[in-house]
Amino acid sequence: MQIQMQPIGYFYTRAKEIPRHWSLSEEKGNIVVQKEFEQGLRDIQVGEDIVAIFYFDRSPEFSSNHLIQTPPHRNRSFGVFSVCSPKRPNPIGMSVLQVLSVHENVLEVKRIDMLDQTPILDIKPYIRNEF
Repeated sequence: MQIQMQPIGYFYTRAKEIPRHWSLSEEKGNIVVQKEFEQGLRDIQVGEDIVAIFYFDRSPEFSSNHLIQTPPHRNRSFGVFSVCSPKRPNPIGMSVLQVLSVHENVLEVKRIDMLDQTPILDIKPYIRNEF
């Protein structure tokens, strides 16, 4: 089986230092969606949270020695599926971002933890458990 994905857009920021996780970030940036997908942004509202699925395009190639990793902010090692490291078998990341503005095909967002020009694979609503 072969899985192929194409970016729906790219993330851009002027931030020089990117926080290690969206939950620790107040940095801002823009998701620029390709014009062909612009209508898909129609119901996204200012102030709401969205989930951005992205590709770790600058991650090192994964090998079995990355199955166990010690995050820089932790004092012990963890299995790769227990951490948010970009060193993954499938280098896919996820961030929960707050929408600051929506203009045509551009979402201005905050709480970013992506590098400038990161490929965006998908955007989904962030649905809180209300139960």
